[in-house]
Amino acid sequence: MALLLRNRRCTESFLVIRTIRYDNRIKIPTKLNADSIGISARRWFASSSSSSRDPLSNEKELLQSSENENESSETSDPLRTHASASTAKSSSSLSRSVAYLDLAKARLSALVVTTSAAGFLAAGGPISSQLDVLGACLIGTGLCSASAAAMNQLLEVSQDSRMKRTQQRPLVTGALTLKQARNASIAWAVSGTSLLYIGTDPVTTALGVSNIVLYSGVYTYMKKHSTLNTYVGAVVGAIPPVMGYSAATGGAGMLDPASLVLAGTLYLWQLPHFFALSYCNRIDYQRGNFQMVSCLEENGQETAQLITKYAWYLSAMPFVATLCGATSSMFALEGLALNAYALHVAHRFRREKTNQNARKVFLTSLWYLPTFLMLYLLHSKKWDEEKKDDFVAKTVWDWIHNVREKGKELCLHEVVVSKSTDGEKACPVTIGQSKGKQGMDEAAELVAAATAVADLETIKTTVDMSDKREKR
Repeated sequence: MALLLRNRRCTESFLVIRTIRYDNRIKIPTKLNADSIGISARRWFASSSSSSRDPLSNEKELLQSSENENESSETSDPLRTHASASTAKSSSSLSRSVAYLDLAKARLSALVVTTSAAGFLAAGGPISSQLDVLGACLIGTGLCSASAAAMNQLLEVSQDSRMKRTQQRPLVTGALTLKQARNASIAWAVSGTSLLYIGTDPVTTALGVSNIVLYSGVYTYMKKHSTLNTYVGAVVGAIPPVMGYSAATGGAGMLDPASLVLAGTLYLWQLPHFFALSYCNRIDYQRGNFQMVSCLEENGQETAQLITKYAWYLSAMPFVATLCGATSSMFALEGLALNAYALHVAHRFRREKTNQNARKVFLTSLWYLPTFLMLYLLHSKKWDEEKKDDFVAKTVWDWIHNVREKGKELCLHEVVVSKSTDGEKACPVTIGQSKGKQGMDEAAELVAAATAVADLETIKTTVDMSDKREKR
């Protein structure tokens, strides 16, 4: 009996599988549960054992019975039906939200907002009285970035569909329609620029509008026609920190040295970053028919030269920041260590042009930028003076100076000369500055003394000439 039941169950399972996969002419039920399948299979087995009808008709009856039983079970269990509908609705809403985030290139837009915030902080405050300006700047910048990203995807649907790295974008997969993407891009552009205009100033607003035009218009067009597209894209990435600085200064500080240093840093940083990325994905870019340097060469020689050249240019920015008075001289010293590794990976790619080495350059650029911005703010002269009447700025000032003090404790030369009476000025860079200043003071004294002597000689000569005239 046990053997008979086991054979019967095996036969039922086989029949269910056979029924579901038998022929595409059979309508497969959309909702099958274990109980309905088991009951229907037993009915089919009973009917087939007691009748010699065509098996296909029996299988159709099986599936019809299964559908009827599922319908009756759903009707008799409204809570389950409601729960299923709610789950499906929430799942659809979640997938739609993810699609819009992909359309906005959320990670790229988050980076844009971060650099804009760094620009705002680099201005040195005030912050508490400008929290509304800060919020309008960051949200408006993010919306402008999202709009530009959406417009870019609208114009590159055919190219994205041919590239592996972009085949999961919402317009390619059909998660969003062209109309939905177009409406979203327009809404983000209007709301972003309006927020910048109302909450910040005309200069910051103009910068936001120019970024949308540059990215979705000029950059997107040039990707298909010229290798200069990378340089245009770098300009787009250099604008957000200037927007933050401009918003913090009411539009008056766009051309301040600190603002220009941040813009130059972001511009130069993007070139090795994107040249390395395009080399890793050069085959994909060829599928999309994009004009990248790496797509137009065989051995990667020009790409390696460009990465190395701009890595060297980037390594000079800490010195530029120090020379123009935006940061203390310690930033230049720390920049040596930061850029030494970046130059190392760039030269390694130049020696061995492999995807692995190019990816190393790309990954290095990902942590390089936040590290650079953090060190810049720590050594910014805008944060030297204590912010007493601004709670938020005072909090930032306290944090910056606490980190500075911790840095002195970890600094080797500070430990070596800690017993010196001039311990606070023991930094070799500071000493160099002090000696330079001392030399300048001595030179000024010598010039003053020489001038005094010359004046005395002139006076003496004048007196002598007067005496001679009187004698005559």
